[in-house]
Amino acid sequence: MAELDETRNRRKGLRVALISLLALGLTLSGTGCSAVGESPAPGAAETSTATTAPPSTTPAVPVQTLVSPATGTVSVNPATEVNAMVTNGTVAKAVLEEQATGTPVAGELVVSNRKWISKEPLKFGTDYVFSVTAQDTAGTKTTTYSSFSTVAASHEADAWVYPAEGATVGVGQPLEFNFSEPVINKEAVEKAITITSSTGQQGAFRWYSNTKVRYRGADYWPANSKLTVQMALFGTDIGNGMIYNANKSYEVNIGNKVIMEADAANMSVSILINDQVAKTFPASMGDERFPSASGFMVITADKQRYATFKASTIGLKPGDPGDYGSVDVEFATRLSNSGIFIHQATPYAIPYLGVTNLSHGCIGLSHEGAGWVFENMRPGDLVHTVGTPNDTIHPTDGYGDWNFAFKDYASR
Repeated sequence: MAELDETRNRRKGLRVALISLLALGLTLSGTGCSAVGESPAPGAAETSTATTAPPSTTPAVPVQTLVSPATGTVSVNPATEVNAMVTNGTVAKAVLEEQATGTPVAGELVVSNRKWISKEPLKFGTDYVFSVTAQDTAGTKTTTYSSFSTVAASHEADAWVYPAEGATVGVGQPLEFNFSEPVINKEAVEKAITITSSTGQQGAFRWYSNTKVRYRGADYWPANSKLTVQMALFGTDIGNGMIYNANKSYEVNIGNKVIMEADAANMSVSILINDQVAKTFPASMGDERFPSASGFMVITADKQRYATFKASTIGLKPGDPGDYGSVDVEFATRLSNSGIFIHQATPYAIPYLGVTNLSHGCIGLSHEGAGWVFENMRPGDLVHTVGTPNDTIHPTDGYGDWNFAFKDYASR
C-alpha cells in the first residue's frame, strides 16, 4: 500500500507541475500581445518604426543635353554661338576644340551651370568636336558629343578700306569700302557699318558697284574733327553664301579745310585754308581740244616728285593732233585715275602761265606753285574747277562724289 500511495503522489505532482507550466505559458503570451484598441508602452512603437522602416528615396529624373550645332552640321557660320543646355542636371564639363589640332575654344557656364556658351569666334574651313558631360541630381554623369564644320574658306569675304586707320585727310575725303566678293545684301552691310563724326555730322552711303561703296557727309567734314568707323561685319552673309570674316574699328582724322579754286577762264588758282585765301598762283589748264574737267575733284594719295607722262595713256597715238609722246614733269599730284594732275608746267608752258591754256586737262603751275601743292595739300583736300566747258569727272575716276547734291547721293 505504501508503494501505491507513492505512485499516486508522483502522478499528482506531475499534473500540478503541468498545470503550472500551462498557466505560465498563458501568462507569457498575454504580455506579448495587445488587444485591439490598446496603446503600447510609451516609446515602444516609435523605436520599432525607426529601426525597421525602409529608407525613403526619390529616383533621379533622367538628364537631357541639347547641343548646338547638332552633330553632322556643315557650313556653320563662324559667328555662330556654340552652346549646350542641360535639363534636369548641370554641366559638369564642356570642351569645344578644333578636331585637327585640339586647340580649345573658350566658353563659360551660365544659367546656374545648366548652360555652356562659346565666347570666341570660330575659324573658317575648320572641323570642330564638342563634348558635354552632364550630371544628374544623383551624381550620375553622361557625355554627349557633336562634330561639325564651318563655312569653307572659299566662301570667306573681306574688304579693304580707305583712308587707312589713323590717317589724316582733308575735309572732302569720302570713306571707301571695297569688297572682295559681290555684295547682294547691301542693306545688311550698311546697317553693320557705323560711322560717327565727332561733330555729329551725318552722311550717306552710295554704291558704285556690287563691290564698291562710299560714304560722305551732307557737307564737308568739319575741319580738325574725327571720324570713328565701326565695321561689325563678322558673320554677315553678304550674298551668295559669302560670309564676311572680321570686325574692325578705327579712326580717321580730318585736317584743315583746304580748297583750291581753279579758274580756267582766268588761268589762275587760289588756295583757301579754313576759308581764308592763303596762296594764289597763275596757271595753264586744258586747251580747247582737251578742256579741264569742271566741278569737284579730290586730291589723291598718289604724289610723284618726278613723273613721266605718256600721251598713249590718254588714248593718243603718234600722228594724232595733240600727241606729245612723253614728257617729264615735277611735283605731280594726282586728281583722277584717268590722268589729271596738278604739276609743274613743262619748260615750254612756263611762259604761258596765266596767259593761255595749253595742257591736256591738267593744272600746270610754276615750280613754286606746284611745289607748294605737293608739300602742303593732302589726300582729301578739294579742287573746284570753274570756267571750263567740260563735264565733271565720273564719280569713280578719282573721287567725284561732291558733284552730287546730298539729296541725290544715297544710292544702292
